[in-house]
Amino acid sequence: MLWRAPLSLVHSAMPYEPNQTNDPSLKSWVESANDASSHFPIQNLPLCAFLHPDEEAVVLGARIGDKLVDMGLLAEAGILTDDHDGHAHHHEHSIFDDVALNHVLGHGPGLMAGMRKQLQEFLVDGPAGGQQARRLRQSALLDVAKCELLPPVAVMNYTDFYASIHHATTVGSMFRPDNPLLPNYKHVPIGYHGRASSIVESGTPIVRPRGQQSPPEGEPGAGPSFGPCKMLDYELEVGAFVGVGNELGKPISIREAHEHLAGLCLVNDWSARDIQKWEYQPLGPFLAKNFATTISPYVVTMDALAPFRCKAFSRGAGDPQPLAYLMDQRDQELGGFDITLEVWLSSAKMREQGAAAMRISRSNAFKDMYWTLAQMLAHHTSNGCNMQAGDLFASGTISGSEPGTRGCLLESTWQGWGPDGKAMPRKPITLPSGETRTFLADGDEVTIRGWCEREGYRTIGFGECVGRIEGAE
Repeated sequence: MLWRAPLSLVHSAMPYEPNQTNDPSLKSWVESANDASSHFPIQNLPLCAFLHPDEEAVVLGARIGDKLVDMGLLAEAGILTDDHDGHAHHHEHSIFDDVALNHVLGHGPGLMAGMRKQLQEFLVDGPAGGQQARRLRQSALLDVAKCELLPPVAVMNYTDFYASIHHATTVGSMFRPDNPLLPNYKHVPIGYHGRASSIVESGTPIVRPRGQQSPPEGEPGAGPSFGPCKMLDYELEVGAFVGVGNELGKPISIREAHEHLAGLCLVNDWSARDIQKWEYQPLGPFLAKNFATTISPYVVTMDALAPFRCKAFSRGAGDPQPLAYLMDQRDQELGGFDITLEVWLSSAKMREQGAAAMRISRSNAFKDMYWTLAQMLAHHTSNGCNMQAGDLFASGTISGSEPGTRGCLLESTWQGWGPDGKAMPRKPITLPSGETRTFLADGDEVTIRGWCEREGYRTIGFGECVGRIEGAE
C-alpha cells in the first residue's frame, strides 16, 4: 500500500511535500542504513562528491549508512537516467560523470526527485536478482571511511545573510544597547556578497588570518596595527544551494523560490572579530570574512527535508508585514525547517589528554529565522540579479534567545552592560582541560553537527562541518 504523508504536512501548492520516498518503513539491503542511530537512512540519500580510492577519480555519489554510492556507475548501468521531465537528454557525457553536482542540481526538481526514486529502488531491501545485479551492488558501493570527501558543488557565487533576529539583537545590543536593530532589519533581508574561492570542505585546516586592527583604546594618537587576528570566531549557519537559476533581469518570485532551492548544508563562516571591528564601516565585511568558509560535504535534498518543514517564524504584533514581493501564504505555512544544530569544541590540550570534545551550543533556532530561505532568494533576485546552479547562500549566524543556544563566541561570552553603563567583562567558556576561551586559540577544532527528527519519520543528518585552527603564517 502506498504510504501517505500526514495531512498536517500536505499542501497541494507547496513543492517538496512528503511522499513515498519519506516512508519510515522503507529498509535497505545496506544494513548500516537501517540502524536507528544512523543519520543516513534510505530516506536521506544526500548527494556528495568523493575521490574513488582505487581509480583516483572524482565521483559523484550519495551517502547511505556507512557507504557511498557511485552514481556514475549506476548511470552506466542504466539505473540512473536524466529523462525525468518526459524526454531523454543527450549529452556527450553523463551529468553523473562531472566532478561537482552543479549540472545535477541545475536540472531542477524533476530530475532530483526522479533520481532520488531511482536510487531508492536500487537500494531498497529485497533480492538482488541476477549475477549482474549482485556485482553492481558490490562495485557501486564504497566504504565512506576509505574515500576522501570533496566539495559537493563548485560554488561560483556566495552570499551571507543576517536572518537570525536573536543574533542580530544580541550583537546589535553590544553597540546600540537602547536600539539594537537598525531601522531596516524588519523590512529587508540583510546580506552581503562573500568570497566563493575560499569556501573549503569540512576538515580543511583554517589558517589564522592577519589583518589591520583598530588603534588601542586609551592611547590618543596611536595608529592601527597589523598582525594575526586575536579574536577569531566561528559562526554556526545553514547554507542553501541554488538549483535552477534565473536569467539576468528576471527575478525569482517568492511563489517560485522553493522550486529553485536544491538542498541544504552546514556552514561555518569563520570571522575575525577584531579585524571586522576596524574595517566594516562603511561598506561592511571584507578581510574579516573572506579568508575561509567551511561547508559540510553533503547536499541534503529538499525532498529528504520535506517532513521537517514547519511554520515560518511568527512576527510580533507590532512588527511590519513584509512587502508584497516577500510575502506568500504557502511560505508562511511551510517555509521553515526544524533542524537541531550543535557546536562542539576541542583544544589541542584536550586531544592530548584524550578528552572528548565539549558541546558549547545546541538549538533548533533555525526555524526561528526572521526571514525564510524563499524570502532570501526572492529578495536576492528582486533587482534582476541572476543566480546560477550551485550558487550558495547562507543564513547568517543562527542563535536562540538563551546563552546555550547562541551560534558564535562573540555572543556566548557576552554578559551585557553593567550598571555603570560599561560593557561587562566577557565570561570565558571553561574547557574540561581547565583552559578557558573567549575566542578561538591555535589548535582549537570546531565541529558543527545538524540533523532533523520528528515522530513518525526516520532521522536524517547533514554530516559534520569541521575546521581546526592553525597558527598565522
